[in-house]
Amino acid sequence: MSRTPTSRYWSAVVGALTPYVPGEQPRLANLVKLNTNENPYGPSPRVLEALRSEVGDTLRLYPDPNSDRLRAAIAAYHAVSADQVFIGNGSDEVLAHAFLALLKHERPVFFPDITYSFYPVYCGLYGIAHREIPLDDAFQIRVDDYLSPNGGVIFPNPNAPTGRLLALGEIERLLAANRDSVVVLDEAYVDFGGASAVPLVARHPQLLVTRTLSKSHALAGLRVGYAIGQAPLVEALDRVKDSFNSYPLDRFAQAGALASIEDHAYFESICARVVATRTRLVGAMEGLGFEVLPSAANFVFARHPAHDGAALAARLRERSIIVRHFKNPARIAPFLRITVGTDAQCDALLEALQALCGKR
Repeated sequence: MSRTPTSRYWSAVVGALTPYVPGEQPRLANLVKLNTNENPYGPSPRVLEALRSEVGDTLRLYPDPNSDRLRAAIAAYHAVSADQVFIGNGSDEVLAHAFLALLKHERPVFFPDITYSFYPVYCGLYGIAHREIPLDDAFQIRVDDYLSPNGGVIFPNPNAPTGRLLALGEIERLLAANRDSVVVLDEAYVDFGGASAVPLVARHPQLLVTRTLSKSHALAGLRVGYAIGQAPLVEALDRVKDSFNSYPLDRFAQAGALASIEDHAYFESICARVVATRTRLVGAMEGLGFEVLPSAANFVFARHPAHDGAALAARLRERSIIVRHFKNPARIAPFLRITVGTDAQCDALLEALQALCGKR
């Protein structure tokens, strides 16, 4: 590969990287934005009040490097001890530290072939061997495929972009067969329809559960994520963090996240609204002939037998409606991943789909 005048100064690892591509953040007039799984409802009013209170002279001081107040609140919410909680700058940073601290071994780490596309990026960045395990024909994870020796297992639950949930009983079976390697459950979407695996942490020292406030708490702009595991796993994450960035969360992120965790009633209310809209959206899309996978997330994964996925996404874009299309791997190319928006946003989507896909 020829090098540009700039790239000749790169270290050897950079040229081999295939970076993660985040969802588009377009600036279009009258946009219906259903492509990045953001919560359609704003954060708790308590969050906004907490952020305003942070504007002052204290901004000249570094934030708490351990986010102790937030850590204590998360621990109380999940009924664990504070030394079982790790906090990072979004769950992506938490996951990055987990790959380096807990999943870099001689044996390959296992994850699904259709899953969060940042996982292979982390493997490339850190030089971690990995094996992509195919989902079954119904796009579900088969625990039996993860029972051979490995350097760790990681997947979202519910999985992304499929939205399918693996039951806790199956997770326990996976843990029972993987006692010598870490199992990371990425629960970015679990609040929209799944049961968290956090209660399993007490019985399984190899289990790490990662979570984010970006989705269910409507705080994507603050970048706050966390992990829960037994203290030795958390210590490993802390050692990596303090070798990389000892002040990951600024004062605003800590204050806003704390206020959000403490306003549980608001959190429950917006999750319930998303779930209700998802149910209505799925029924309407099925009425238009779409196949919609069962979703426990704040998005749906759907295809229409008579329409190409990429072409349908492009035609929706012409109507200022943005959804997510993945061209790889090939078997999900017919699908669209559609964030559950407000009722009004979903009505606009359904009106467009009726025009594009409705029976003539």
